[in-house]
Amino acid sequence: MTPARLRRARAALAALAACLLLLAAPASPAAASPAAAPVEAPGPPPLADGFGLTQVGAATGSATNFVITVTTAQVAGEHTIRILLPADYAARPDKRYPVLYFLHGASDNPADPALAYPALTAARSMITVIPDGGLRGWYTDWLDQGTAAGAQNWETFHLGQVLPFVDANLRTLPDRAHRAVGGLSMGGFGALHYAQDRPELFGQVLTMSGADDLSADEMIIRGAVVAMLTNVGTVLCGPSDGRPCALDYGPTVSSDAVFGSPYPVFNADWRWNAVDPTARAALLAHTGIAVYTGNGDGNGDGNAGDLEFWAEGTAKRIKDRLDALGLPYRYVDYGNGAGWGSDCHGGHTPGCWAQDLADYVPRLEAAFAAA
Repeated sequence: MTPARLRRARAALAALAACLLLLAAPASPAAASPAAAPVEAPGPPPLADGFGLTQVGAATGSATNFVITVTTAQVAGEHTIRILLPADYAARPDKRYPVLYFLHGASDNPADPALAYPALTAARSMITVIPDGGLRGWYTDWLDQGTAAGAQNWETFHLGQVLPFVDANLRTLPDRAHRAVGGLSMGGFGALHYAQDRPELFGQVLTMSGADDLSADEMIIRGAVVAMLTNVGTVLCGPSDGRPCALDYGPTVSSDAVFGSPYPVFNADWRWNAVDPTARAALLAHTGIAVYTGNGDGNGDGNAGDLEFWAEGTAKRIKDRLDALGLPYRYVDYGNGAGWGSDCHGGHTPGCWAQDLADYVPRLEAAFAAA
């Protein structure tokens, strides 16, 4: 490809990216409260620092739904972790529990109580841990650690620090048969990525509206990632009455910062292809797999203006790959959302994700119980 054509390709990708900035809608403003639970202990259980994590201040929340803040040399800044415990956790000191690590989407923060979806807070027999994944951390150790964003070793933070910290401080069942990883949107990619990188850690994986394909076949998804890294959407930010711009993902960094060059020219994008979850699907051969998606349109057959339309494309790609490999999985495409909960219209929205979890969590608890 000539330099002129390469410049045009990059310009086209940047323009496309500007139209597709968000890989996760903000969490719903108010998650429904779970049914009345037994009287709880006075507050969150004490947790000891360790594994490179130092707690900042006191935990906030209740005995079964609380947030801690930590610092680590692996990722710049302070980071929140939400922990959801079953209602009987304090009353059953002899009991150990399986764990779901739930990974949020772009622009989210575990401090937001809406990320404690009703199906997660209502879980009776498992612990849920929602660790900070950054506004655009992408659940990986960035290729470039010298950007204005500072240290960005998200995978090391989660798998090398948060996971052993949880096992050391809470009564978990610390084996892969009793440990799952799941996520939505950016976190859907993260869940597949972690389950593929460390299959010895996770026996179950869930992706909801995920970026399940990062290959050159899905340049729309790549464009959205590039838009986050380069902050092209900040030009669209108007007066915010003092609130942060939803299209500002932090310090502007290069399009190459996370996975190297995204441009499919002379194999320059080989690192994107190397982490593509669809291409690596065979690594899930001994893992329980669940995939949920809509089509982005509450009225018809799909809407290319809604990111869920493109997420559905990646879901179909990984489904086809799993079929080719002969691997079992659960696949739910609820299309325009008709009949899928009371607040789902097929879009990239919390109303659909809440119903995904309502369908999935009982199945996961049953799988844990049978392990």
